[in-house]
Amino acid sequence: MRWDQLAPPAPPRPPNSPHPIHLLVSISPAEPGLRRGSSIDRQMLSVARRPISGAVPAGNLLGIHLFKCPDTVGIVAKLSECIASRGGNIHSVDVFVPEDKHVFYSRSEFTYNPKLWPRDELHKDFLSISHFFSAQRSTVRVPDLDPKYKISVLASKQDHCLFDLLYRWQEGRLPVDINCVISNHDRPEDNHVRRFLQRHGIPYHHLPTTPGNKREQEILELIEGTDFVVLARYMQGGHPSRQAFNAGVKLIGATSHFVTNELDEGPIIEQMVERVSHRDTLQSFVVKSENLEKQCLAEAIKSYCELRVLPYELKKTVVF
Repeated sequence: MRWDQLAPPAPPRPPNSPHPIHLLVSISPAEPGLRRGSSIDRQMLSVARRPISGAVPAGNLLGIHLFKCPDTVGIVAKLSECIASRGGNIHSVDVFVPEDKHVFYSRSEFTYNPKLWPRDELHKDFLSISHFFSAQRSTVRVPDLDPKYKISVLASKQDHCLFDLLYRWQEGRLPVDINCVISNHDRPEDNHVRRFLQRHGIPYHHLPTTPGNKREQEILELIEGTDFVVLARYMQGGHPSRQAFNAGVKLIGATSHFVTNELDEGPIIEQMVERVSHRDTLQSFVVKSENLEKQCLAEAIKSYCELRVLPYELKKTVVF
């Protein structure tokens, strides 16, 4: 797999199994309203993203199930029966069924007693439902039991997205382990990013690139064993903030999306916007833009790790 291509979603995996590489996420600035495919016509039981269930009874664990299959009668009932038959309790269910497509999408959060429903049996039960409904995607995670997602981060000269990601990871606000950081821009040993990585034992690799040599094979070797790769403003050229400032825009935005062969055209995971005005200086404009980019990237990573993201048609996503 080329490092700049989007691979198909990974199948459900049992606990402690190897992590395949199956996702790359990129952050890019965007003027709101100009990105193709930025809206989805949908019919949902709940459209508001909610935090992961906080009220988990003592001795119980939280489980998350993400599902995609051909639409038919009885899917929610079957999922509910599976969880209830094992003594579990559903905390939330989000469902999306497109008006013109015969496809069912859902995300469920539930609590259960691991003594009554061991992890391997939980996996088998949901796998049985997946086979019953001929599901294209059925993934179940137990955050307190399953390994965290392993990520590798690709960065360039700008540090704001990279360092924000590292800070959130240090604070436990991103459910990931960082495998390594790869940059096409060298940083001195006393650089704050380098010092942070050294303190936490995270390898840093400097791989300078040229238009004729993107070092793809070396990158693939370095990210071996990684679940997904995050492009934290990697190889972003030009000065989009200055260009938008000079154009006098009134709204600025940032987009996080899957990576495909077409630059900045992958399916969108998250978008954020903020209003600016004639009172903004170039400096305040850049600060607002960078803050949006940091928040947008972090939210995209968190959404993916919490099983909130599913591919929808060719260039869209369902984000619960």
